[in-house]
Amino acid sequence: MSDHAHPLDLNTDLVEALLVRFLRAEAGKFGFERVVLGLSGGIDSAVSAALAARAFGPANVLGVMMPYTTSSSASEADARTVAAALGIRLDKVEIGAMADGYLATTPDTDRLRRGNVMARCRMIVLYDRSVVERALVLGTSNKTELLLGYSTQFGDAACALNPLGDLYKHQVVQLARHLGLPRVVIDKPPTADLFEGQTDEGELGFSYAQADAILFALVDERRTLDEVVGLGHARPLVERIVARMAANQYKRQPPLVAKLGERTVTHDFRYLRDWGR
Repeated sequence: MSDHAHPLDLNTDLVEALLVRFLRAEAGKFGFERVVLGLSGGIDSAVSAALAARAFGPANVLGVMMPYTTSSSASEADARTVAAALGIRLDKVEIGAMADGYLATTPDTDRLRRGNVMARCRMIVLYDRSVVERALVLGTSNKTELLLGYSTQFGDAACALNPLGDLYKHQVVQLARHLGLPRVVIDKPPTADLFEGQTDEGELGFSYAQADAILFALVDERRTLDEVVGLGHARPLVERIVARMAANQYKRQPPLVAKLGERTVTHDFRYLRDWGR
């Protein structure tokens, strides 16, 4: 942490070194030296890609653009800018036919359901490409999103490794600047690019800055709801964030297995990630 400025500021040199080492060590335990990830043109996927390029070398990182028919052409342009800056490989897979094939059978789907279908179609593509590449799927969800449940289970939240899951949005932005990523990606409003005009903060109903401050106080500093309100945050907003965090706990857990036998997966039969090697 820095001695001044924002309380969430990072020692970016140290964090970069730790995350690069994390990626190499965890992938290496299973004999992997390559990763694939969805490259959306947003800041989170750009930071994940940059860390992977440092960990494995740019040639061993495949970024996949997966636009839907309503996706912005600007997002694709930004993804190409990131890939060129990092020197990683880039592919494009249109998910329109895949998503529409299912959505045509359920014409009453609302915006939430359609977005979830798109997110899960994209993960089908990434996991299929991971087989061809003999690679692991790299995650791009940050800590703010994970705590708020602002992700699709088995969609954009699915991955084998996630270097960003313990970084708040403020910290992802700070790390992006440190890594020298293109300004166009750092400065634009975060969006899942599921429909025209969509932004993360517009959907959430509050800013990432507000969420980061409240979540940091609740989670990292272990403050009570009343204590967080006492820091100057509006009680309705704090209550809303607490409720959202609690309601989405199921997304942050592996599937629950009912215990019947002597040793049950996720209960008594638990080993370190590298068990057996």
